[in-house]
Amino acid sequence: MEQRRMTWAEIMEKYPDQNVGLVEVEWGINSSTVKTAIVKYSGDSLPKEELLLMAYKGDIVLEYTSPDTANQIGALII
Repeated sequence: MEQRRMTWAEIMEKYPDQNVGLVEVEWGINSSTVKTAIVKYSGDSLPKEELLLMAYKGDIVLEYTSPDTANQIGALII
């Protein structure tokens, strides 16, 4: 996987419409958006279930790279 720090826009461009496991996350001003991070895993490298487990354990931050879709991993959006 990518070993350099990338902006969220770069991550979305390189890994479109997939789950990404991020480390060394720098959060934006409102602390709910990723400003920069290192992509450790992508949906192409590991199944969603493994990424969810690593996120649950706190090993990664799990995000979805589609700007048009709300992040629905493990949450109910009403």
